Amino acid sequence: MLNGKRIVLIISGGIAAYKSLDLIRRLRERGARVIPVMTKGAQQFITPLAVGALSTEKVFTELFDREAEQDVGHIRLARDNDLILIAPATADLMAKMAHGIADDLATAVLLATDKPVLVAPAMNPKMWDNAATQRNIAQLQADGIHFVGPERGEMAESGEAGLGRMSEPLNIVAAVENFISRETDFSSAEEQKASLTGRRVVITSGPTHEPIDPVRYIANRSSGKQGHAIAAAAARAGATVALISGPVNLPDPEGVQTVHVESASEMLQAVKDALPADVAIMAAAVADWRIASESDQKIKKDATGAPPALSLTENPDILATIGHHDTLRPLLLVGFAAETQNLEANARSKLQRKRADWIVANDVSPETGIMGGDHNMVRIVSKTGIEDWPHMGKSEVAERLVTRIADFLSKPTP
Repeated sequence: MLNGKRIVLIISGGIAAYKSLDLIRRLRERGARVIPVMTKGAQQFITPLAVGALSTEKVFTELFDREAEQDVGHIRLARDNDLILIAPATADLMAKMAHGIADDLATAVLLATDKPVLVAPAMNPKMWDNAATQRNIAQLQADGIHFVGPERGEMAESGEAGLGRMSEPLNIVAAVENFISRETDFSSAEEQKASLTGRRVVITSGPTHEPIDPVRYIANRSSGKQGHAIAAAAARAGATVALISGPVNLPDPEGVQTVHVESASEMLQAVKDALPADVAIMAAAVADWRIASESDQKIKKDATGAPPALSLTENPDILATIGHHDTLRPLLLVGFAAETQNLEANARSKLQRKRADWIVANDVSPETGIMGGDHNMVRIVSKTGIEDWPHMGKSEVAERLVTRIADFLSKPTP
């Protein structure tokens, strides 16, 4: 997919710069030509020698390079490429981009380019959450800049955990491939959007939290990454998207109407409020049970120290409720089945019992790393059979699913 594509990779200063070495290797494995640009900060973490050795290209570092600028080198870098990728992108670099500052080679290239730009942010969680950073992100998105990540995780330099970790190289590569694929398949962004233009899509994502008392709750390990990626992909395809999200540590996708909920009951009501729609994709990992009677005070141990007896009751089944509804059921209803055993049998049973059209089934056993991770391997189960999809990034799964949905909707209803 990337064979012969020319990608300018801007590496800015941060500990995540070490990941750019693997990123270069992964891009070149797929046939891309990677032209590196390094800021002064980046050179404090990795060397131009290492970057040049892996890319087999000249590494550009200076704006005022007499040899490179004899033919206006920064303009050539800005224009002679298929994509500009920034990984890692620091808060400082994004602030300069948002305000049109061009005080080094990297920012001069970005100000002069007429090519698409994909940004992989990396910074401390407090820096990411800072109001100034969020204003800059909003401005960049309004300017047409594309983002991959950041992800939630532990910060290498501080030991803190939160949202701000740079996406893993393979996930960034998947985002690059998705972007290049869209540019190749459609002659313009408007044509790309036309695939779901005029369609309304409702998506659920993330876990639900079922309160036990004011302190504790029942939950699961869902990160919401897959559901959020599907929402973003559907919006890019031109759909009007309503995302019903449980508690996640992810930014709201660009161009999506996001409703935040906590419990399964709240999620069901929000889904009903968002319908009718052409498509409903139930990607959330909804808790099967809740406490029959939530305590309004923190539950304490008794005198013997014995654990309290908790009485559980079944939560509403959102997929089945919509699947069997006479008026709210959409043209296409897609459910998810996260299983640890008997994947195919459980997915087929779910398809029938809940009256879904497709089930996206995946094995979430701990050793797969899928639950909470950046990659997925799914099977699409329908009445006509089973499709096995290869291991890929969750953003790529999302793009592929949206393409399949658009193809389904484009065909006459039998």
